[in-house]
Amino acid sequence: MQRQGPIAALPRNDLDALAYGQPAYGPAIVSPSRSVAVPVRYAAPAPVLSSHDAAYRLDAGDRLRVVVYGQEGLTNSYAIDAGGSITMPLIGAVRARGLTPAALAGSITARLRNGFIREPSVAVEIEAYRPFFILGEVAAPGQYPYVPNMSVEAAVAIAGGFLPRARRDEVMLSHTTEQGIVRAAVPLGTPIDPGDTIQIGERWF
Repeated sequence: MQRQGPIAALPRNDLDALAYGQPAYGPAIVSPSRSVAVPVRYAAPAPVLSSHDAAYRLDAGDRLRVVVYGQEGLTNSYAIDAGGSITMPLIGAVRARGLTPAALAGSITARLRNGFIREPSVAVEIEAYRPFFILGEVAAPGQYPYVPNMSVEAAVAIAGGFLPRARRDEVMLSHTTEQGIVRAAVPLGTPIDPGDTIQIGERWF
């Protein structure tokens, strides 16, 4: 009976690496009858776009990475100012507030195509979210950097935890929407968004 040959990592000739785009060292299958290394090719994983980022609405305080392919002078990091816009070379201020990253990329593309670049290709990604705020009965109230998928409970932990007289069954959460600010009493497991304000109340018994 013949047994399947072992799998091993063997050095390859540099010319093979140049010809086939494979590294000089990598996984190979050793044939049981011949000592010939057969390269194993792995498909590169497809990029995953965060659903949170895809639906996220931009606002003042967010920091973005704008990539205009082939245009190093335009590719840069931009912060959304208090007016809700970013300012880029050539096209000036571009409104970002209320847009998704994809919608902003489309807006920048349209502006660049209008007399500046014939066929611009633009991508926008979130480099840093605007902070959230936590007030009331926590050890260190203030503003803190937002991390995706945060809950009220995680925000309290970042702020140093509850003070002894803090109310722990529910907190007041303020969230800004296109219609205005919405305030609601929520449990600790409630997810929060960038720019939200958490108010920890005081219990009376």
